[in-house]
Amino acid sequence: MRGRWTDVALPGRVPRTLATEERAALLAEASRQLRLVELEMVEAAGLGHLAGDFSATDIVAVLLLGVLDIDPKNPKWPERDRFVMSKGHASACYYATLAACGFFDDKMLGTYMAPGSPLNGHPDAKRVPGVEANTGPLGHGLPIAVGMALSGHLDGSARRVFCLVGDGELQEGSNWEAMMAAAHRGLDQLTVIVDRNGLQQGASTEATSRLEPLREKAAAFGFAVEEVGGHDHLALLQLFERLPLETGRPNFIIARTHKGYPVSFMADRVEWHHRVPNEEEYAAALEEIAS
Repeated sequence: MRGRWTDVALPGRVPRTLATEERAALLAEASRQLRLVELEMVEAAGLGHLAGDFSATDIVAVLLLGVLDIDPKNPKWPERDRFVMSKGHASACYYATLAACGFFDDKMLGTYMAPGSPLNGHPDAKRVPGVEANTGPLGHGLPIAVGMALSGHLDGSARRVFCLVGDGELQEGSNWEAMMAAAHRGLDQLTVIVDRNGLQQGASTEATSRLEPLREKAAAFGFAVEEVGGHDHLALLQLFERLPLETGRPNFIIARTHKGYPVSFMADRVEWHHRVPNEEEYAAALEEIAS
């Protein structure tokens, strides 16, 4: 690795005792730092899904660093909140944030995608502390999350389950079957967040298999639905703080994002779904994020 990311102090978890506006500002700065780390990880590995990492970073940072009731020193604490990263190909974002939480030493990030490293291209729950499920995105993260929420419901537990899905992933029928089960069981401790950047491998979601009207579809499946700016830390925090949206109905949040955000030449460009920056692009992205 070039080692530049090691000059960035990884953020820690943000105390929930702070005012919402102060927490949002700290999380916005944390997201900027995390993107610098993700950029270095993917560039050094020569592999990854950087644009998808960037579209999800703000959502993942807000959840793991600012919302979830978790204990990195006790990753299997039974009453912890669960986070399922169903869009598992955005693994650089996920690993960087888990390291920031303190689940493992951040020096491990330098092994991203290396042969034998626990930090594979897709997360492995058996090898990486803090990872709740092995995921794709292949349409199975949400069914797993529904099972986790049902388990908590049957236990009478207050633990919550959050699941981040890619929008292209919603073309998998297993998600909609899982949503029917969640609504049938009234799992209002379950929150599905859609990284709605509008792009998937090769084309837009709407050109591939149309998802819209997504809000109406989710509501028809029995979910309480809200839309939010997926890069707006304050709006995300305020929305998460008022969950459940409706008692007895699972939550469905459509987070409007931009693939590749905030790098100008990556944003909303489908070719960056699975592309590694060259030397010039790396330097330009580094400058844009750092400024």
